[in-house]
Amino acid sequence: MRKAVIPAAGYGTRFLPISKAIPKEMLPLVDKPVIQYVVEEAVASGITDILMVISRSKRAIEEHFHPAFDLEAELEAKGRGEELEALRKLQSMARIHFIWQPKMGGLGDAILYARDHVGEEPFAVLLGDTVVTTKDESCPVTRQLADVVERHGGSAVALQEVPVEKVSRYGILGGEEISPGLIRARQFVEKPKPEEAPSRLAVSARYVLSPRIFDHLERTPKGKGGELQLTDAMASLMQEEALYGLRYEGQRHDIGNKLDFIKANLHFGLQRADIGEALREYVRGLV
Repeated sequence: MRKAVIPAAGYGTRFLPISKAIPKEMLPLVDKPVIQYVVEEAVASGITDILMVISRSKRAIEEHFHPAFDLEAELEAKGRGEELEALRKLQSMARIHFIWQPKMGGLGDAILYARDHVGEEPFAVLLGDTVVTTKDESCPVTRQLADVVERHGGSAVALQEVPVEKVSRYGILGGEEISPGLIRARQFVEKPKPEEAPSRLAVSARYVLSPRIFDHLERTPKGKGGELQLTDAMASLMQEEALYGLRYEGQRHDIGNKLDFIKANLHFGLQRADIGEALREYVRGLV
């Protein structure tokens, strides 16, 4: 697996007014924007080619990953080698391309824009507003999903169990466990009512998909909210190819809402060698 798609075109209305001018994917977790963590996960998973699907208000994402030679020269002249190295590493991590989604049409619609870029290869999808961490940093969730597909074929999605009252917020997968943590999917439902959910296993913002998903996206009718749902196309694809769900050990940091954004900043801040201890003392004082 060499290619990844990062959808990042949504309006981010839950972060208004700041998201009117600043993409939610560019909100900082300590000193790096959310989407940089996502790109770093892709690169750590062996991906070398990334397509970002953006919209009119997301030019700041392009600017972040574009070389800034004048800034590099300024840092070099001032002897700020650490910052210069971080900047150069950011710009050389992978080949990053951009395509515009002119009108919001759902996650499935965003993925369709990647068809020409992906071609006939399996590819990863990493949601641009969600950071996923694992206990073993050397094996990110995206890499784990790629390993599943390489062993078993088909497609694979990351799963986390959610409370029954939250199943209506997610795509929910049902099936049988064929090995510890690995589920062969039999049902895949987008945002079901609790009484209609096949399980409490929710898709957790990471996918590795067969290129045949594009054929199914093109013939899938619009679903909930009048949008083209990736879940609906994957449910159709399941009739032809296997779909697997992987329950991973780790944590999903969904930056799509204010409370989880603040929690994520605490999580990453507490792990930093430069500020972690001082932040820990500050939090202790608050509580």
